[in-house]
Amino acid sequence: MSQGYSEPEAVVPGVRILSPDDLRFVLVAGMRDFARAPAFGLFFAAVYVLCGWIIAYALMSTGNFWWILPAAAGFPILGPFIACGLYEVSRRREVGEPLIWSEVLGVIRRQKDRQIPSMAAVVVIFFLFWNIVSHMVFALFMGTQPMVNISNSFEIFMTANGLTLLAVEILVGAVFVSVLFSLTVVSLPLLLDREVDFVTAMLTSTDVVRANPVLMLSWGITIGGALFFAMLPAFLGLLVVLPVLGHASWHLYRRALD
Repeated sequence: MSQGYSEPEAVVPGVRILSPDDLRFVLVAGMRDFARAPAFGLFFAAVYVLCGWIIAYALMSTGNFWWILPAAAGFPILGPFIACGLYEVSRRREVGEPLIWSEVLGVIRRQKDRQIPSMAAVVVIFFLFWNIVSHMVFALFMGTQPMVNISNSFEIFMTANGLTLLAVEILVGAVFVSVLFSLTVVSLPLLLDREVDFVTAMLTSTDVVRANPVLMLSWGITIGGALFFAMLPAFLGLLVVLPVLGHASWHLYRRALD
């Protein structure tokens, strides 16, 4: 067990009612953590960006350009798990521990006998299931449409059928992202910080969302919008946005629970 984890706490604290000031606080704190330890943030974000490039290249090189859209929509839900390294940086800064590369990089490995791998499996299953459902929706609306290649047949999306497809894809994606956001917004940093099972962590996370529905909706929209625009310039914006949001998520967890 690493320094700073002398005895993980098993008791789950109570849920707090948050205010807009709390969101402003966590964003400022996230930017401060990134500014004071930029190398760690850039490293973890670079891993995320590299994965995005690999996915995009694989889809485009095989002529499956259309599937970049659902993959891009589902890809950000992997962010919370990758952000565990950022949570560890914020946790160490909070308690005054030194930022040692070997300790920070090994945080997920050190959790292998705890609950984070189970939580990671939930996130990955959501991501894969979202892609399966996206394929099914596409087949339902476009399976009978005559197209030579979807990558050069974008006019099909300007038809009534195509516009309906886009609307349904967005709606289904919003449902998936909303559910996963509710399950992970607090659970991952909670699992890193305390000795609780992943089901309890997910239930605690949903309790936070239920106790602060409007505020957490605002936070979810902030995350979604920031990630979307950060992905537009070849995923490069994520090099800054992802570390800030990762650090901010840790501080939100600390503010959301007693």
